Amino acid sequence: MSFVPVSGPATFRPADPPRDGTIEFTAEHRTIVLPIRAALPVLGRARTQSDVHPSVALLGGAALLAARFVAAGKFAPHPGPGKPSWRIDGLDERDRDSVSRLAQARAYDDVDPEAAADLVAALLDAVADALPRAAPVAAEAAPRERTGFADRIRHRAEERARAERSAIALPELVRISLRVEADEDELSAGTVRLVLQVHDERDPLHVCDAAVLWAEDEEAHGFGARARVHASIALRAAAEVWPVLDRLLGLSVPDQLTLDGEEISSLLEHVGALRDARVDVHWPRSLGRDLTTRAVLERRPDPRNPELPLQDSPFSVDGLFAFSWQVALHGDELTEAEMTELAQAAGPVLRLRGAWTVVDPATAQRARKRLIRKASGAQALAAALTGVAELPPDGAGEATDGAEQVIVGASLLKVREQLLAAPTREPLAAPAALQAELRDYQRHGLTWLADLTGLGLGACLADDMGLGKTITLIALHLHRREHGQSQGAPTLVVCPASLLGNWEAEIQRFAPDLQVRRFHGTARELSDIDGGFVLTTYGTMRRDHAALAEVAWDLVVADEAQHVKNSRSSTARALRLIPSRARVALTGTPVENDLTELWSILDWVIPGLLGSRQAFRRVWGAPIESGAEPTKARQFADLIGPFLLRRRKSDPGIAPELPPKTETDHLLGLTREQAVLYEAFVRDTMERIERLGGDDPARRGLVLALLTGLKQICNHPAQFLKQSGAVKLAGRSEKLALLDELLTTVIAEGGAVLVFTQYVAMARLVEQHLASVGIEHQFLHGGTPVGQREAMVQRFQDGEVPVFLLSLKAGGTGLNLTRADHVIHVDRWWNPAVEEQATDRAYRIGQTRPVQVHRMVTRGTIEERVAALLDRKRALADAVLARGEAALTELSNEDLRDLVTLRSDARREAYLQDLESE
Repeated sequence: MSFVPVSGPATFRPADPPRDGTIEFTAEHRTIVLPIRAALPVLGRARTQSDVHPSVALLGGAALLAARFVAAGKFAPHPGPGKPSWRIDGLDERDRDSVSRLAQARAYDDVDPEAAADLVAALLDAVADALPRAAPVAAEAAPRERTGFADRIRHRAEERARAERSAIALPELVRISLRVEADEDELSAGTVRLVLQVHDERDPLHVCDAAVLWAEDEEAHGFGARARVHASIALRAAAEVWPVLDRLLGLSVPDQLTLDGEEISSLLEHVGALRDARVDVHWPRSLGRDLTTRAVLERRPDPRNPELPLQDSPFSVDGLFAFSWQVALHGDELTEAEMTELAQAAGPVLRLRGAWTVVDPATAQRARKRLIRKASGAQALAAALTGVAELPPDGAGEATDGAEQVIVGASLLKVREQLLAAPTREPLAAPAALQAELRDYQRHGLTWLADLTGLGLGACLADDMGLGKTITLIALHLHRREHGQSQGAPTLVVCPASLLGNWEAEIQRFAPDLQVRRFHGTARELSDIDGGFVLTTYGTMRRDHAALAEVAWDLVVADEAQHVKNSRSSTARALRLIPSRARVALTGTPVENDLTELWSILDWVIPGLLGSRQAFRRVWGAPIESGAEPTKARQFADLIGPFLLRRRKSDPGIAPELPPKTETDHLLGLTREQAVLYEAFVRDTMERIERLGGDDPARRGLVLALLTGLKQICNHPAQFLKQSGAVKLAGRSEKLALLDELLTTVIAEGGAVLVFTQYVAMARLVEQHLASVGIEHQFLHGGTPVGQREAMVQRFQDGEVPVFLLSLKAGGTGLNLTRADHVIHVDRWWNPAVEEQATDRAYRIGQTRPVQVHRMVTRGTIEERVAALLDRKRALADAVLARGEAALTELSNEDLRDLVTLRSDARREAYLQDLESE
């Protein structure tokens, strides 16, 4: 029982006789009661743990002392009262001091040193009465006379002294192992012999059979007089693991056993447990254990029409794949005849290829039922790329579910190699109808998209904003048309309303022969589409998905695909209802908050590749985000790598002509008004939060309100107080003062500026302030009509307006604003990828001037702490991102208070600044 995991306290329950005592262990929220003998190996292992409970440390130390005392013969019979028993006896001053020091050192809150000493004494007697002896005492019989026992102890001490004088090594402890033997007749009968061996603990090469240890004298076997006692102890512990060994304990000389087929199978199942109990099992070379099994993924013919040839696009039809067990001997796969012989074998000993082989029950079960389960195209694809698969239990009692290694069959190797080589193979030439020169990385992107869509698979092109995803997609449409893959069917592009004009202009520019139609507003006509492009918005698609689903689309493209990152939204569900030959997602931020968003996009691109949402969280999301399984991240990258292509502007050779980008964090202070509002709001809201229980659903809403309110105070008191109209704005926020300074400088130098804020209310205040100081500007937000957006973009690009004020959500994606050479973030968003995407409105292909990015951060506030989090988080933006604002709602009250409390130096600076202004 040494494998019992101890995670809590242990309690010793004395009894009469002492050997009947028990120890209760707390393990994984349950209580396990063990007799003394079975509890000893558990205590021996648990007491070495660094985080062991004090009660376990005390009992473990007492058990170790008891074993030493028994080994030294310091125990004697105890006639009563009660049942006769053995007790610790004959301790010298040094022994008693060891007991006392153990009790003093291991006493704890619930047990003082005196009580600990009593507990140790009781356990010493229990161990002395429970351990096997060379001459065991029957429960009914009275122990021998004390005088006879004392004589034997004195005789043993004299023997030990003589041995030491003659330099004969007498091991204090021994361990055992089991040796399997069998001749031809025994193997033919399906039996083997199991021989008990004894090893010197200090010298593993010193070994002898138990028959020699029991039958010969010390000069013959070289072990000490106590070796039999120790071997018996070890054998009894092994019998706790594998009860068949109880038969050896019943023999006067525990030399060997004959095992039949059922017992051989049992031994095979317990080899691992015996090894954990430090009992090795040695098999003869003549009796091989070289059968191995592995899961193989292969294509299967359609059972309804097995003569039908397999399709060229292997993943277009579900149900044509299966995982099967493959059995091999010495690495060579067994033939069908050998598999049949293995499956029909009556016992675990089988003659294969001229030699005897031991077959464990799991291998036999897998041979009988070779098919593990069928698999869909997406499941087969995932297994082919990662080399692992989720497999159900195999029916032999072995838990095979989880990361089971999978061998890809020959029918899938070619497809896998094609997928893995797609991003790096020789790029395709640009389609003849494309009136543009593609850059090298765009041609590689076209090649990758063409290979995947040619296999009937989808893809997610996740290049940085401004690297030309639109022209690459136009080239893909033309390529598929030229090679007859589209069969004249049109491409549907679903995008934000602000990008309709951009798509229309780029198609007319790069492929003027293609028909382009908007399915938006009142113009919702789908008849007479001539294989070109149809453009629609996410909102229109959501409302009219039934009409769109009636068209036989070649490609469906989701631009700014992060709009469907929530798979449960009505928009995402509607998009899944529109059929097509292949799907392509375009996004600069495939992961904004957590991996579930990436699952949502890829599950639309290739349904079923990552399993269900819950299975994805269990298998991939949770292990990767927690960092508990480092190999998971690599396996996940192998799985999604062929379907997600991401290039950055900073990558070598991607955009060498881009000018430099400089990023500056401007650390600002609070005004006295802001400091007073900040501290009062923290105090009042934290008091309300702390009055709520941790599970109260209202707590999350209060935390979100706290975070939002504090960020608004950092922006401007008027935003938090919801002031508007003829209200004073200047002098109340350093952010507004810095904005004035930056805009004045940039405009004087002939530059242009993008000003981003996540709050429309703050943008309105900035707009009011800019109007009051005479700075020409324009403001784009979510309510701006599509036509007006396009006109505003054009005015800015033409240099008519130097300042473009944008709400982060409405203006942070899809716009081409390369006229700007300065980008100002008035407040910080929780995700660095969103900020970078907004910056990329200016820093993209077509930008010819250096770009300066300004981020405003208020010192000593939540903004400064969030900025620090973002700096760390930025390095993880392409892998796993924390959940931002949602994650902060789960902080403890103490951590939350530390996050939002205004630092004292910021408070002092605010008051000094206010005094100076007076």
